[in-house]
Parts: sequence; C-alpha cells; structure tokens
Amino acid sequence: MRIGILGDIHGNAEALRAVVAAMRRDSVDTWVQVGDIVGYGPEPSVCIDIVRELGCVTCLGNHDAAVLGLLDTSYFNNFARAAIHWTTPRLRPSDLEFLRSLPLVVKRPEFTVVHGTLHMPDQFGYVISKVEAIDSLELQETRLCFVGHSHVPAVYLRRDRFPGEIVEKPQSEVEVSYRGYERVLMNVGSVGQPRDEDPRAAYGLVDTEREVAWVKRVHYDIAGVQRKIREAGLPEVLANRLALGV
Repeated sequence: MRIGILGDIHGNAEALRAVVAAMRRDSVDTWVQVGDIVGYGPEPSVCIDIVRELGCVTCLGNHDAAVLGLLDTSYFNNFARAAIHWTTPRLRPSDLEFLRSLPLVVKRPEFTVVHGTLHMPDQFGYVISKVEAIDSLELQETRLCFVGHSHVPAVYLRRDRFPGEIVEKPQSEVEVSYRGYERVLMNVGSVGQPRDEDPRAAYGLVDTEREVAWVKRVHYDIAGVQRKIREAGLPEVLANRLALGV
C-alpha cells in the first residue's frame, strides 16, 4: 500500500493542487491529512473541498479548532490570530460542519493520525525533537503514526526492545527505510507553509510493502498565493514568509 500524507495546508490552494498532482503521479492508494486545513492562507473553502473530494483520513488541527471556537487564540501570535479572525466569517456552513466532524486522533489498523502529539492531542503540543517523540511513541499502538503542526519534517524510529533509543531522521527528499523498527513517527512538514527554510510544498509518502518513507517537495506558484494574500487583506508577513520557507 502507498500512503500519501498531506501536512498542514493552511488555506494554500496553489500548493495543495501541486502536491495532489505529484501524489497522483506517485500512485497513492490511501490519502491522509494531518489537520490545519485552514488558517493563514486565502482559500480555506477551496482547500476543504479538495480534502473532502480526495476522501482523506483527516484529524483536527489547532487552527481548525480555533475557527470553530473550540480553542482559545490568546496563545496564537498576532498574525495567526488575525488570520483566524479573517477566516472564520468566510467559511461556509458545510465547511464548519466538516471541520466539526474531525476527531483529534484517528486510528486505523495500519496507521494513526494526530495533528501534534499522541500524549496531549487536545493541547496541540509539538514534536520537534526526540524528547517529544518519546512520549508519543510510548502511546503509539500502530506501527505508523503521522503528525504535522511544526511544519518541519522528520522521521522518528523506535525498536520496542529499546524504547529509550530513538533514531531521528531529518527529512529532505531522502528515502528512509524503517525495516526492523516497530514504531515509526513521521512528521510530514507542511503543504502550505513550510518552515524548514525550503519554500517548496512538502508531503509524505510511505510504501508499506517496501517499508520506506519519504518527505517529498514540490514547486508551486508562490507569487500567485502571495498576491491572493495581499488582495484578501491578510497580514503582509504571511505572504512574505512563503518565499523564505520560514
């Protein structure tokens, strides 16, 4: 089985379309999305439509929760908060209904999906190093788990007989074999707003037969999205950061 994993989309339809086209070329069998379909970007409803049409296995992200009024935005930075205030009144009733239907954690026989961490899914904590990965891996019941939230891709590997020895594989379109590891926690980065100083859209791909994982990158029309952000009246920094991958 080939699993294609969409990271944080954040209303960036240009990036999403480019990634979906690449994933189709990769012959994806199962589509996954790790939350934060909305927030920051200028086309939240378009992105929701694409995710729904793909039939993605999807969980709730913190920005998705924020537009539903389920999460206090006081801890968001000013630009993120402004984007939530811009996004919320522009969502259709069907958008809100879909987001409201998303669980914090989705578990399938082959994999688990959560936006931040398994040990605090409702707190939307970050997996940014082996320190945070240990706690989630301890609760991970499936061999594979897909997360996002930090917008920085990485793969964490664990053998059950050595639970404290986590192998971290930073990702940059590099093939990672997870053969011989019982637990694989994969942060797939971000489709719509990468923060690893690579502005290309990111997505995850896993081949369960070969036991191999990749985070792949795709070029997209960044200037076009920047124009839409500015025309929408969203904060200028949200446009500028796309070209820098930060």
